[in-house]
Amino acid sequence: MTAPFIPADAPFTTDQRSWLAGFLAGMQTRLFSGGPASAVGTTGSAPALHILYGSQTGNAESVAEDAAAAARTHGFAPAVSALDDIDSAAFASLGRVLIVTSTYGEGEMPDNAELFWDALSAESAPRLDGMDFAVLALGDTGYDGFCQAGKLIDMRLEQLGATRIVPRVDCDVEFEDVATAWIAETLPLVAAVEGINGEGVAAPPSEAVPARAKSQWTRKNPFPATLTANRLLSGEDSAKEIRHFEFALADSGIEYEAGDALNVVPVNDTGLVGSLLSVLELDGETVPDGHDETLEHLLTYRYEITAPNVDLLEAVEERTGNEELTYVLRHGDKAALDEWLWGRDILDVLALEPAPAFSPEELLSVLKPLQHRAYSISSSPNSAERSVHLTVAAVRYGTDERERRGVCSTFLADRVGENPVGIFVTKNKSFRVPSDDTAPMIMVGPGTGIAPFRGFLQERRARGATGKNWLLFGDQKRSCDYIYEDELADFVESGLLTRLDLAFSRDQAQKIYVQTRMKEHGAELFAWLEAGGHFYICGDASRMAKDVDLALHEVVAEHGGMSAEQAAEYITALKREKRYVRDVY
Repeated sequence: MTAPFIPADAPFTTDQRSWLAGFLAGMQTRLFSGGPASAVGTTGSAPALHILYGSQTGNAESVAEDAAAAARTHGFAPAVSALDDIDSAAFASLGRVLIVTSTYGEGEMPDNAELFWDALSAESAPRLDGMDFAVLALGDTGYDGFCQAGKLIDMRLEQLGATRIVPRVDCDVEFEDVATAWIAETLPLVAAVEGINGEGVAAPPSEAVPARAKSQWTRKNPFPATLTANRLLSGEDSAKEIRHFEFALADSGIEYEAGDALNVVPVNDTGLVGSLLSVLELDGETVPDGHDETLEHLLTYRYEITAPNVDLLEAVEERTGNEELTYVLRHGDKAALDEWLWGRDILDVLALEPAPAFSPEELLSVLKPLQHRAYSISSSPNSAERSVHLTVAAVRYGTDERERRGVCSTFLADRVGENPVGIFVTKNKSFRVPSDDTAPMIMVGPGTGIAPFRGFLQERRARGATGKNWLLFGDQKRSCDYIYEDELADFVESGLLTRLDLAFSRDQAQKIYVQTRMKEHGAELFAWLEAGGHFYICGDASRMAKDVDLALHEVVAEHGGMSAEQAAEYITALKREKRYVRDVY
């Protein structure tokens, strides 16, 4: 459900606009929940269950939808919503709440849970004594801040007086079975709290909602696609290797929208597998205890063998007593550990002296399962007939002695051949072309961050959208890093791309970035926002996205005649209206 839109020319001050946006969001939540605040908790004759999610890549949203389908069989009328779609005042009135949230980056809230967390963690947050809740946290033990978003929300709800129905459950990357068990355990207890007798009592027919259709192609059952195009985009002198890939969808039934992500299941480099077996003096034909496949097959298709994880590091340290590794592991200095790991892969770690020894079973016990890689789709289904496109930088580094390679990027670039590639789509409903075809669209996507915006422009062309489109793109050198140059020129010539601003940082003494161009043309950028424009960022989260966000605040403050605080409120309103969204990694 899209948040109510306040026209840019409405006669409100910034403070009035911010208040009204919050009020409308609250009304929207109450309507979505089935009635006014005084009636929240009941929807007709079936009690309401509010299932809220914070999701960056769609996994938490998918689990929330599964929970809703199961909740109907327990006699509830579930309402599913992103956390940021819930007004803080309305949230305090909710009776029974299930929260499913992922953690983004190094322990941060996902984008569609940031505003919710700001309100919940504030000193002014209301008491929640009448709320019963349960939290399912999704995360990855390979990152610091494992499940941190879920942990913080769970703790804060308890601090504000809400009653925990079941202890929080934290999921690693293999989350599906754990999530299913959590739903099965939690819903009967919620039903008991609500006073619903028995299980398997369906909601009244008038309130029943059809179960959502699921694709048969998932992480556990990817579609075997044919790679039909593998084209180098970057030039000979580029410091990067950026490629364009196309996959035939054939009769798979796979559907996607511009803004979604394509997940690719990689296969490890057989040369790296052979080196790993050689260093550890293991026989690849051995079938480890508890497995049906050979060690070589498992290392090729089932386990991560490139980036060292903490379990492996600790096992190597225990076996070698390597002083340098012992120091960085046991002093809790994350910066020192990151510096030590920089440029090293698992083979480098296993080559430490004295040489560590592992049996096949011991080795597999400290490796993580091989995971799919998610890439922003760079096409629109309305333009790419029965195919899906990606724009990917192939990762290569190291020395002449041994080149280190990205797991999936070089799998696609070098090793696919005529073999099928396992793929499946993850929906990203919050990252979409404006539903209003007349709304202006501002896209900031340097480097491979251009990927979804190529799809956005194709989509707007196919829809005949009349809204203005502005792309800010850049990289290092125009001569070799200007990817999709011909396509962008055609977009400009046809009038589809109203404005194109380029920023190639190494083409002059003074480095120029996309945020530089934003500030140079700040007056026009602010005018586009005031005209109802949507602002998008795609690309590097660690630096670029933060720099662009800072530049946006500066532009709004300067050209809107606002203080820093007022500019922050203005941008918060953009987020609430879903007019400022990001796809960052």
